[in-house]
Amino acid sequence: MGVSREVVVAALSSKLKPTYLNVVDTSGGCGASYLLEIVSPSFEGKRLLERHRLVNAALAEEMKQIHAFSVKKALTPQQWQEECNNIATSKK
Repeated sequence: MGVSREVVVAALSSKLKPTYLNVVDTSGGCGASYLLEIVSPSFEGKRLLERHRLVNAALAEEMKQIHAFSVKKALTPQQWQEECNNIATSKK
């Protein structure tokens, strides 16, 4: 049995205080597989592996019921802003 998207969002929101969060259930609705993009000030000064560990720690209880979990992006707010600016610049 999986975990609902809402539970994943709530856990990440309460523990990492993201400024942007996109959680996609890639399991067809059963809650066993998720794809995640997260932007959080908690990631400041941390390497990618440390950021992933923070996400995993925030979802420690939920991970017991999740089969697959992929963090597509784990960025600081500054990195997110730079990425958004690069996308906007490339579209001009």
